[in-house]
Amino acid sequence: MLSLLSKLFIKDRENITDPRVRGSWGTLCGALGIALNLMLFALKLFAGYLSGSVAIRADALNNLSDAASSVITLLGFRMAAKRPDCDHPFGHGRMEYVSGLAVSAAIVLMGVELLRSCVVKLLRPEPVVFGVLPAAILAVSVCVKLYMAVYNRSVGRRIDSTAVVAAAADSVSDAAATSVVLAGMIISRFFAVNIDAWAGSAVALLIIWTGISSAREALSPLLGKAPERDFVSGVREIALSHPDILEIHDLAVHDYGPGRLIISLHAEVDGSGDIFRLHEAIDALEHELHEKLGCTATVHMDPVATGSSWTRELQSAVREKLGELYSGIELHDFRASAHGGGARLSFDAVLPYAERDSDEQAAEKIRACVESAFPNCTAEVNVDRA
Repeated sequence: MLSLLSKLFIKDRENITDPRVRGSWGTLCGALGIALNLMLFALKLFAGYLSGSVAIRADALNNLSDAASSVITLLGFRMAAKRPDCDHPFGHGRMEYVSGLAVSAAIVLMGVELLRSCVVKLLRPEPVVFGVLPAAILAVSVCVKLYMAVYNRSVGRRIDSTAVVAAAADSVSDAAATSVVLAGMIISRFFAVNIDAWAGSAVALLIIWTGISSAREALSPLLGKAPERDFVSGVREIALSHPDILEIHDLAVHDYGPGRLIISLHAEVDGSGDIFRLHEAIDALEHELHEKLGCTATVHMDPVATGSSWTRELQSAVREKLGELYSGIELHDFRASAHGGGARLSFDAVLPYAERDSDEQAAEKIRACVESAFPNCTAEVNVDRA
């Protein structure tokens, strides 16, 4: 169904880097989700009244909340597809993450309300009437929800959308929840044990857990999560493929929504090289990063003294010594100059985030270690995190 609808309503379906195409995919998923969830809500509400099952009615309300969540997702995609303006020069792509967070909040609130209703039924249980029609409705609902999970996961991964992936996870939990309700009905029918309220409570807890998990996924990019390792490796591979670029460091990745990455990095070049040729190499790198990785790149040129064997040997000795102080330490922007019969060293030291020393404490320890191991040297240290 989704494949047919996408052919009818989405032009240039493969160009997922275009915000408008991504918005079309998100709108289609949202609209289909609204229609299917409203259908399931009506069917389950009918089945709940036929059987008198609080668990089925709770499951029906869960589908109604899913329809509302689809509306939020649809609005989020519409807003994310808006063009950049003077107030938001990097676009509105993060609205996808905001809509995913709103969907998660709605899921959690509905789960809490369902759990409250089930606790009331645990205290005042009511008989449940087993019927073939309510059971058939629940079985059909499981199949529909699994179908929704499949197409949402497929589209979510295709367009790299947190909101659509969250909808897929919600559909899986809904299918599991409805299966629990159906199992409860069957057990009540054949074993004369009323577990309706317990089944409803299990559904509510599953819904709450799904909402919390989806919220974590949606919140992470808003807080500024670390880039994927494959992306970092790709940046490094492209940069080092240019002969004039010796090494890179200080890579920063800013995510303004799927397909809207802005990065900056420092590229080390031979300080004795031709400045115009090196500038052309930096421009070529920025262009290639945009073409191959779809990001806007700003590259800072760092000249290094490649011809000084004294500097290279000193840097190697300092790195080896500091490795005894901090495991995994890295050095860059290393400069050494003669000073008063010795040397003045200036460098950046990169520490893992797991290192508990503050930047100030680490800088003081590194400075003391270098000046103790190399008595004729003074050190100026700037501490970074990996």
